[in-house]
Amino acid sequence: MDTVVLNAQSLLFNSHSQLPLLTRRSRTIKPLNYTINMSLQQRIVVPNKHGEKLVGIFHDSGSKDVVVLCHGFRSTKEATSIVNLAAAFENARISSFRFDFSGNGESDGTFQYGHYWKEADDLHAVTQYFRGLNRVVAAIVGHSKGGGVVLLYASKYDDVKLVVNISGRYDLKAGVEERLGKDYMERIKKDGFIDVKNKSVNFNYRVTEESLMDRFGTNMHEACLNIDKDCRVLTVHGSSDTVIPVQDALEFAKIIPIHKLHIIEGADHPYTKHQDELTSVVVNFIKENLHQDGVIPKEYLNLMVQWEVVAVPTILEHSNCPMSNVLTSTTI
Repeated sequence: MDTVVLNAQSLLFNSHSQLPLLTRRSRTIKPLNYTINMSLQQRIVVPNKHGEKLVGIFHDSGSKDVVVLCHGFRSTKEATSIVNLAAAFENARISSFRFDFSGNGESDGTFQYGHYWKEADDLHAVTQYFRGLNRVVAAIVGHSKGGGVVLLYASKYDDVKLVVNISGRYDLKAGVEERLGKDYMERIKKDGFIDVKNKSVNFNYRVTEESLMDRFGTNMHEACLNIDKDCRVLTVHGSSDTVIPVQDALEFAKIIPIHKLHIIEGADHPYTKHQDELTSVVVNFIKENLHQDGVIPKEYLNLMVQWEVVAVPTILEHSNCPMSNVLTSTTI
């Protein structure tokens, strides 16, 4: 009979259920210039519930776990921080998927100023897609607007237990005047929209009254109060962020039940000079928390039942096991 044997050094027990829980020993990732193995990349198209095609790049490192990476406002899956995180996860042998939200990059749809909840639903379409491939979406990571989206996702769907919010905004009524200019409310009430132009005075994007009201109606405080107490959240923020103030990170820390806050001293909003520290902090957080007490995904619990998992003081290695470095297999 094929039986999976747990490495005794990595076995923990939940004091309430006495179920075996899995943990990995983490190694600190030293700052380095990450490079991506292009041969491991696969272009994937995922339909959202509106029939729009979401285009993404899957970095298959061979792990059953997948980390989904979410870009920020008016950005794409090719943003520097998103690409560097994918490379860092690849270096850590953790698969990741970076994609364009609807209305952004290569994906279908029209860009909308608000629609945070719609993007959370886009993210849900992605997580469901990978579950259909028998993968485990172990973590979701978002930068800026994407940081807000992953928190909203956690409050609504409660099926991913590791969440990383990088420089997300706490108060969505803030920061609007900086983008739309003074008297924006009067102008949008009059015309129904505001066209935002870039520095060269060319048309950049349109903000409709509906999308602005959608943003104003998105309450991050209320949503974060609904995040499950078993969900572990990391918030990373730069102390020199002039787009979203670091005080927003402190507000998240006050209300999210299981929360870790990491302030990167001197970092700006895009982490221009702090990419190595950003990737190291995020990847280490996920490695340290994968399959720890209360975080083991239900997909692994099902596998444990299927494989008749038992705990014995045996240390073996089996690199082809779906939970390599955690589970080892033998025949008893």
